[in-house]
Amino acid sequence: MKTESRIQELGLSLPKPSSAGLYTPVRKAGNMLYISGQIPWLDGEVKYSGKVGGERDIEYGQEAARLCILNMLAAVKSVIGDLDKIRQIVKITVMVSSENGFDKQHIVANGASQLLIDIFGENGRAARSAVGVNQLPMNVTVEIEGIIEVEE
Repeated sequence: MKTESRIQELGLSLPKPSSAGLYTPVRKAGNMLYISGQIPWLDGEVKYSGKVGGERDIEYGQEAARLCILNMLAAVKSVIGDLDKIRQIVKITVMVSSENGFDKQHIVANGASQLLIDIFGENGRAARSAVGVNQLPMNVTVEIEGIIEVEE
């Protein structure tokens, strides 16, 4: 439970995993986990909405990205039972709902990347894509999907 202790040391906690619709939040294939897009959802409601670069600033987007990562880890835990089974975070894709002309999606994504490094050290330093999009489901600010390697 070292990983969950580290999350608590950072003053954070894992939310309850959200129930899926017509998809699975996590698909295991061998020792790889493919995590469906996670949104900034907490206790049954969206916590971060709107577009970055206009109504929302970069720090707001980074907070949304951090909550997406916590939701990702909660989903992973629901499948593997123990986050200490994670070998490394392989890749994340960070989608940022962006106003026209906003070009700092990579800075918003740093909120997610830094949290993964804070939790997992160098094993949390993932390959990453940061993409600006016109709209995300339920008007959320950020959505993140990932690929994680776990112990066999």
